[in-house]
Amino acid sequence: MNITPTSFSLAEKLAIVNTLDALIVVDGTVHEGEINVLTKLMKTLDFDSNFIVQARNIATSQCSLILNEMPQGKKQTLSKILEEVAISDGFCHEKETSLIENIFS
Repeated sequence: MNITPTSFSLAEKLAIVNTLDALIVVDGTVHEGEINVLTKLMKTLDFDSNFIVQARNIATSQCSLILNEMPQGKKQTLSKILEEVAISDGFCHEKETSLIENIFS
C-alpha cells in the first residue's frame, strides 16, 4: 500500500484511526491479523497507541463529516486500508462489511 504520512491531515488521521478501531472490534473479536495490520498502519500513517486513545474520543458523527469531506483520492486510499483490515483475519465479517458500507454512504 502506497501511503505517505503527510497524505492525511491530523483530523483525517484521527477519523481514520477511529474508524479502524471501530472496524477491528465490530465483529466482537480482535484477531491477531487485525492487530498486525494496525501495527503496520501505525508506521505507515505515523501514529502510536496514544493517538488511538485520542481517536476514540472523537464522536462518530464528527469522524463521518471529516471522512466525507476528504477528496476522492483519499477516500480510495481509505477504502483500501479498511478492506485490508477487514480481510486481515482471513475473512470479511458481515458486520465489517456493513460498517464499511455505512462509512461510504
